Amino acid sequence: MNVSDLMTANPITVMVDETLLAALEKMDQHAIHHLPVLSRGRHLIGILSDRDCRRALQKPFTERAYWQHEVVERIIVRDVMTTAPITISDLSSTQEAARLMLLHQIGCLPVMRDETLVGIITRSDVLMAYIQMDRFNPYLVSQSKRFPDNLSDMTRGLNDH
Repeated sequence: MNVSDLMTANPITVMVDETLLAALEKMDQHAIHHLPVLSRGRHLIGILSDRDCRRALQKPFTERAYWQHEVVERIIVRDVMTTAPITISDLSSTQEAARLMLLHQIGCLPVMRDETLVGIITRSDVLMAYIQMDRFNPYLVSQSKRFPDNLSDMTRGLNDH
């Protein structure tokens, strides 16, 4: 399976000179944890993660309740983003994506086609693909007997605890 099969195409992005407030609003509105950062020339130059935001906010969470508008309106994305992010090609295998995320302890990879950002693949994307793999594969069945057949079965009962 290739990265292009799992990635989110045309990801939500943030410009390098936008405020942290603008970035946090995008993350909140779209329920995402990573924003590729683009230069004015639309080239990928960084990634802004929820971890970067927590560090900038000096708070354990990034929910709106923790935003101090007078602070986040003054912080610019370029000052808190991770520069020169590790990227992957849309033609690479999902195993390579998983390997890179584990090796570098990161939660996502911007997906590139030549010099163009075409998507983003996250740790969650890879885990969802694993869960949804063919249940008739003997190896996977033996390794995942405890996994429910679908996500609704997996999440059933969570509110009971």
